[in-house]
Amino acid sequence: MQKIELWIITISSDQSITDIAARLKAEGLTIRDLLEDIGCITGAADNATAERLKYIEGVVDIAPDMPFGIGQPGSNETW
Repeated sequence: MQKIELWIITISSDQSITDIAARLKAEGLTIRDLLEDIGCITGAADNATAERLKYIEGVVDIAPDMPFGIGQPGSNETW
């Protein structure tokens, strides 16, 4: 069984985000958020599914969603 990872998908601005999200979901992406203002969709899928998503019309880029932290207020530690 492949490991499920989080992804950020950048979409084309000339198509409806909801239409692209429906295509991504049909291909196996579990949608987390539609970030319409910045043209991105976040979701979860295994690597094989993520590779297939690159070829869906309207997808410009797909990249791993990497969590990060900025540290506690006043701390010298970041990330």
